[in-house]
Amino acid sequence: MDDLSYLLNGLNDPQREAVTAPAGHHLVIAGAGSGKTRVLTHRIAWLIDVERISPFSILAVTFTNKAAAQMRGRLESLRNIPSNGMWVGTFHGIAHRLLRSHWKEAKLSENFQIIDSNDQHRLVRRVLKDLDLSEDQWAPKQAQWFINNQKDAGIRPHHLQLNDDDFFKQTMHKIYSAYEAACERAGLIDFAELLLRSHELWLENPELLSHYQERFKHILVDEFQDTNALQYAWLRMLAGKNNALMIVGDDDQSIYGWRGARVENILRFNQDYPNAKTTRLEQNYRSTQNILNAANAVIANNGERLGKELWTESKQGELISLYEAFNELDEARFIVSRIKDWSNQGNCYVESAILYRSNAQSRVLEEALLQARIPYRVYGGQRFFERAEIKDALAYMRLLGNRHDDTAFERVINMPTRGIGDRTLEILRTTARDQKMSLWQAISEVKKSDLLPARAMSAVSGFISLIENIANDTNDFSLFEQTDHVIKTSGLIAEYQKEKGEKAQMRVENLAELVTAARQFEPESYADIEGLTPLQAFLSHAALESGEEQSDTNQDCVQLMTLHSAKGLEFPLVFIAGAEEGLFPHQMSSESPEQLEEERRLCYVGITRAMQKLYFTYAQTRRLYGKETYHARSRFLKELPSELLEEIRMKTSVNPSPTYNKIFVQAPSSSMPFKLGQIVEHGSFGQGIVLNYEGRGENTRVQIKFKTVGTKWLILSKAHLDGD
Repeated sequence: MDDLSYLLNGLNDPQREAVTAPAGHHLVIAGAGSGKTRVLTHRIAWLIDVERISPFSILAVTFTNKAAAQMRGRLESLRNIPSNGMWVGTFHGIAHRLLRSHWKEAKLSENFQIIDSNDQHRLVRRVLKDLDLSEDQWAPKQAQWFINNQKDAGIRPHHLQLNDDDFFKQTMHKIYSAYEAACERAGLIDFAELLLRSHELWLENPELLSHYQERFKHILVDEFQDTNALQYAWLRMLAGKNNALMIVGDDDQSIYGWRGARVENILRFNQDYPNAKTTRLEQNYRSTQNILNAANAVIANNGERLGKELWTESKQGELISLYEAFNELDEARFIVSRIKDWSNQGNCYVESAILYRSNAQSRVLEEALLQARIPYRVYGGQRFFERAEIKDALAYMRLLGNRHDDTAFERVINMPTRGIGDRTLEILRTTARDQKMSLWQAISEVKKSDLLPARAMSAVSGFISLIENIANDTNDFSLFEQTDHVIKTSGLIAEYQKEKGEKAQMRVENLAELVTAARQFEPESYADIEGLTPLQAFLSHAALESGEEQSDTNQDCVQLMTLHSAKGLEFPLVFIAGAEEGLFPHQMSSESPEQLEEERRLCYVGITRAMQKLYFTYAQTRRLYGKETYHARSRFLKELPSELLEEIRMKTSVNPSPTYNKIFVQAPSSSMPFKLGQIVEHGSFGQGIVLNYEGRGENTRVQIKFKTVGTKWLILSKAHLDGD
């Protein structure tokens, strides 16, 4: 066993149990920070080195390309295990690989193209226009959600059960049907279609299913609590009766119900596989015991749990701090002051994170950080492949590989502007719809019929010539040379170079970065998909990467993000802002026990992001979505054991309470004699309430909300205010 020490050393007993388990079905309940990725990679290494399983017989599935790359990297560094022989990837990536290999059996065109969420939205809008449906009445986002929701459930348009009384469902059926027809004509598939089409591939081709069942004897799935109905059905079909299925997940971290994830999948696994073995990973390697005790206490209020209790061998740690702010401005100021203290103690900004339930909360926090000149980054902001200029360039490149890609065609036919207006596009759309052809093909029909004025026809013909010339000129180019030629010849670079300002310059730099991305792209990662050109591989890569964060790991800055975005991350210092009823838990969950439990799981995720110090903040009053609201403190705070908490209050507004430890922070300096929330009297404006202040000495300004004239900023030294 000595030569296996590299596999078992450093593992605790439950981890060893999972790694060395005999072949069969296995449920690994992996608590936050319990080392699940280590267990998965060591399990794969164990199968190969000890059980003598061929790497070609192993399939490992996870949810993000980043996680899949991390798993491949760990396998290669563990014992030089070549991950290119295994199928290690996301559900969508593996489904894409299947469909590329079996496009004919899947009833797809050989050069089918993946469209991301934004391009899907554009296509839905076009379908609504073709059906003469008003976007005011039938929102494209709603139709898009309906289509994806049906696909995630494995439902095609002809499966929908309709009745004469349900006008909404009848209309959605029309939209869904027309959308599918449009995708079919253009050779496009969306993300949801990847899984559904690969599932149907096996359903309709039993011999193919049998082939892959025979090949993949061991299937390992990470983040299983995030699977939807179709993904679980896909896995069960592949596992069949004889293959070993090991799932790793945490029912307490299932927070994506709003996008189709079903916590029931992990809860019912032992019912579907009654002989499955269960292992619990409860030792946490991230947080202090006080933080873990808080997380355990909150999540214990949920029912229908598989059950676990996180613990650690590290120290007890600091108490969890609560701060009751007067309003959101006070809350932001407090958080920034604590981050300053953290930095002054020699810590890095990047080690701190501010988490919030709603994106709208970030504005005030950003302003406070800017005012304090503290660098920050909004994690999960607009991603590289989702930026408009990048999508424009990729659309040109998509047309090089597939002239019938209507979504790409519509995006760039008049970008940069070349005199092709809505009227011209409408004639092309009508012709394409009536003749059941692509927009590219419709141009020839329009030209024959003289449906366009000479000037418009000349502009359209110029666009056609541009695409054909780029294709001919770059036929023998490398991928990055092709990309560089596209962005220059298309006019995109020139369009932004002639503009002024930082935003235009940033777009030029982003287009230059796309060339770098193409240069650094390794088509070898798609080598197993026969017949895929470097351009097709790069476009597939861009589509699959879209939606995953592009982080700048080199800058020392505070991290701002939603609680959902924080999953999988960890920080020494964490603030959970806006812990109020109606905000967190969100008001939409108040009447649904299931949604309320998901909100509590979100709180559990937030708490377990903290390694050393955790703050909860909440406000007596908050202006959000343009309204001022008053909410009670979150029920989740009431579920925290009082012995784990310290409540931080201003010296001037302490309400004695026996249930909390107390820490007092200083009241405003002598230059600001009034506290936030104090009632004051002005000679002309009458009575008001202090909302905010800034500056020092004679430059101190105070913001007051008066009953008669609304909110005003006043110079304190000249306002002659009287305190209540």
